Amino acid sequence: MAENQERFDGILLSMAQQHKGGVLEFLDTIFSFMARKTDFFIGAGEEKAKKTVMETFEKWNQESKQIHQQQEKLKIEKEKKHQERLAAKKREEEEYIKKMKDEPAIVEITDEEAEKMKEEQRKKQQQASELNNGDKTNEENKLDDDQPAVKDNDDEDDPNKLKPNSGNGCDLPNYSWTQTLDEIELKVPVRLGIKLKSRDVVVNFQKKHLQVGVKGHPFIIDGDLYNEIKLEDCFWVIQDAVMIVITMTKHNKMDWWNKLITTDPELNTRKINPESSKLSDLDGETRSMVEKMMYDQRQKEMGLPTSEQQQKQEMLKKFMAQHPEMDFSKCKFG
Repeated sequence: MAENQERFDGILLSMAQQHKGGVLEFLDTIFSFMARKTDFFIGAGEEKAKKTVMETFEKWNQESKQIHQQQEKLKIEKEKKHQERLAAKKREEEEYIKKMKDEPAIVEITDEEAEKMKEEQRKKQQQASELNNGDKTNEENKLDDDQPAVKDNDDEDDPNKLKPNSGNGCDLPNYSWTQTLDEIELKVPVRLGIKLKSRDVVVNFQKKHLQVGVKGHPFIIDGDLYNEIKLEDCFWVIQDAVMIVITMTKHNKMDWWNKLITTDPELNTRKINPESSKLSDLDGETRSMVEKMMYDQRQKEMGLPTSEQQQKQEMLKKFMAQHPEMDFSKCKFG
């Protein structure tokens, strides 16, 4: 039955679109046709015609309620699944971040590098054995007490750049945003004193341009994005009837954005905390690089040398051990 009814949808939709006065004008045209071209009103009598109209109205009135109830149910289920996915994603990110805090960074090495490390370890053990027999040099005694100082300007503030918020994004007067290496989450509050519905919202995604607003009002956001996004992975929802929440997937997943819109103030990306990013989806090389960044940041926070500084210290220690005849006591490292 439904399939039989739907075969006229194209014709009726075309007719409806031509009635600027809406449903009333459309119905007026239908009844005008029946009055002029059929005997509907006079064939079976006025009362019979009225009864037929009311019976048809009641039939499709009940059908309409069922259709809209089903649509509303599907909408609620879809929103519920979306919220469940967001919650699961958040839990996954929190668990991964906790794991990263509890475990040391993992860096892959080649077989050649592994053999080299074993050989160096063997030499160190041999040298330690010789030192325990009284061959320890004066320079090596001083090494542990006088580690080479490496000047680090990474923590210097740039007065012309903003410090990122807790989500590695920025809080601005009309909107706020956060980021991971994978995506951007944008929150746009609507201060019009109305409860938003989906039909009120206007969100237009382009590869490097974004428009966000409410119908009948100027756009809240209308500008070029800092970098490209994947259109097929972008979506938006309404939160608490007053907030538009937008999720955009970055095209380049190795890039920290220093602004959302090109006209926004610039962020100091050196202050970004990589631990807020989801790393589990990255390839091995990229993940190792980001884990190294995270390790170096934790070392700095504890006042300890970074991985690069540790490598330099090991090289220096090895060189001093190989040349005990040289006096390093008056050398300054920095």
